[in-house]
Amino acid sequence: MNYLFPLMAVLIWSVNTIVSKQAASSIHPAEIGFLRWVLAAALLGPFLLPGVVRNWRAIRPQVPRIVVLGLLGMVIYQTLAYFAASFTTATHMGIILCLSPLMVLAISVGVLGIPLTWGGAIGGVIALGGVVHVVTNGQPLVLLEQGFNRGDLLMVVAALSYALYNILLKRWSMAPKIPTLQLLYLQMLVAVVAQLPLYLMNEKTGINARNWGLVAYAGTMASIAAPLLWMMAVSRLGPSRSSIFFNLTPIGTALFAWLLLDEQLHAYHWIGGALTIVGVVLAEKWVTPLASRPRAQQPSTPPASTRG
Repeated sequence: MNYLFPLMAVLIWSVNTIVSKQAASSIHPAEIGFLRWVLAAALLGPFLLPGVVRNWRAIRPQVPRIVVLGLLGMVIYQTLAYFAASFTTATHMGIILCLSPLMVLAISVGVLGIPLTWGGAIGGVIALGGVVHVVTNGQPLVLLEQGFNRGDLLMVVAALSYALYNILLKRWSMAPKIPTLQLLYLQMLVAVVAQLPLYLMNEKTGINARNWGLVAYAGTMASIAAPLLWMMAVSRLGPSRSSIFFNLTPIGTALFAWLLLDEQLHAYHWIGGALTIVGVVLAEKWVTPLASRPRAQQPSTPPASTRG
């Protein structure tokens, strides 16, 4: 029964990638990016705002860090995904986002001095090869001539933003002074304030019969239900076992894209997607240090509490 929590969270996030793709033709990216967090914050406000007010003395010193987390995890990451959906497929989006845990590892090794592991080295190469195989439609040499398309490149930057978010979320741990739900709610408020100028400056489609369901899903299921399910999964199963389900996201995205968007799944999707997942799992689970020095604790990707 406990395994239903991470599985349901992954399915919700997979469907949300489909929602992002559908939103590209029915509502401006800046508009849905703003409205989803307004809706989520409004729904959670009555339950969490009183606690935030009472806990303000502990929250106030952490405001700069909360702002950075909100910008990385909810504004940059989510907004780039909405813009990318106009230029690439939902299947590509799901597979490219699977690179985020590897980016966490790469930053931890290159910037924070965490020892490189065999899984990180070999898994990183395999996963990168899998992503390249997908985005080039199984013809990697095309990348040398044409490079990434705009949507795939935006998704790479989005994955990098989410990787930085995860690293800082772990290093700036604010528990137990700031409960997880309060931290999530505060980041939503950051997203609302930060995206308001972008929302005001861009064209408005308005809520209509074509897009109201997309905004509602993004603002409730992807922004509230999935994070809560994931936090319950981590508390019951632990981060290691929960992360195994996180790696199923590109598979779920590809299947939903096939069923709901009629995106064709080709051999290069299956091959590249499998390579990416295998590489990520190797990087997370094979923690033998590459160099012969004392074993250091490996960074683990924190719960994807804002993954959209």
